[in-house]
Amino acid sequence: MSVSQSAIRLVNHLGRDHLRQALEHDVRAGLTSTPKWLPPKWFYDEAGSELFSRITRLPEYYPTRRELAILRREALDIAVRSGADTLVELGSGTSEKTVLLLDALSATGRLRAYTPVDVDAATLGEAAHRLASRYRGLTVRAICADFEAHLSLLPRTGRRMVAFLGGTVGNLTPAAREVFLKELRATLRPGDTFLLGADLVKDTGRLIAAYDDVSGVTAAFNRNVLHVINRELDADFEPDAFEHVALYDARNEWIEMRLRASRAMGVRIGDLGLRVSFADGEETRTEISAKFRPEGLRRELVAAGFGMIRQYVDPTGDFVLALAHP
Repeated sequence: MSVSQSAIRLVNHLGRDHLRQALEHDVRAGLTSTPKWLPPKWFYDEAGSELFSRITRLPEYYPTRRELAILRREALDIAVRSGADTLVELGSGTSEKTVLLLDALSATGRLRAYTPVDVDAATLGEAAHRLASRYRGLTVRAICADFEAHLSLLPRTGRRMVAFLGGTVGNLTPAAREVFLKELRATLRPGDTFLLGADLVKDTGRLIAAYDDVSGVTAAFNRNVLHVINRELDADFEPDAFEHVALYDARNEWIEMRLRASRAMGVRIGDLGLRVSFADGEETRTEISAKFRPEGLRRELVAAGFGMIRQYVDPTGDFVLALAHP
């Protein structure tokens, strides 16, 4: 079908300088801390997004395959139990997995609207046009926003299922996760539901392999944050002088990705007027990826004000989709 402009609405809640200011804040705060850290959101420029797409196809990286398997098997049950006519997706990206949920909601006869939420306006626009073309009569309200900062600005029309897929919730520290879940709960009304994808605790060797593939794609993805800082903040990092490190913290039950300086060095970050020193072997944490246990995930959701409808665990026990209501 042809797509009329009335079927697509794009709302941008990010001021022109929002991402720039956020990057400046995170780089200054993270690289002047002890130990140093950088948040994973800055992996994802065009090159980083392509690298992550490659990661999802690697034999070692199971989460995407496991989540897709659950959706292929259970999407219709999820759609029926939710009763939703509107799908809101946080961190939607290219919306590729979303098609399975939209197909299921369409099969119930209730589907009216889809609201993808992402920081990348270009990717949002492309996905919006593609999906508006696929589903006759679908209203696509694309929201350019940071889901950690702008939950209260999301449209509240329709009976919504808010989806947060991919295990991205694991990138939040427990304290940040608690805040996020409570803030999301505050935006939901009776009849709304929340669909959360989470990676489960499993064999340590498999976990580490998923974040340290033999072909080095994840290593390149990890170093990409330094390329982003070089380009955006006039820095002079030598990315190849940093080694990719992936380890499992059994106490916290999360994977950490780090960048380890291969020698002592100083880095200039011109736009911040900052010079950062790295000791030989010093590590900068670039990501955590928390792994969950089904009962622990349920407790976190209940503590944030949710009631569990059902948890869908894939047959291998690798991944879970949790459907909850406020």
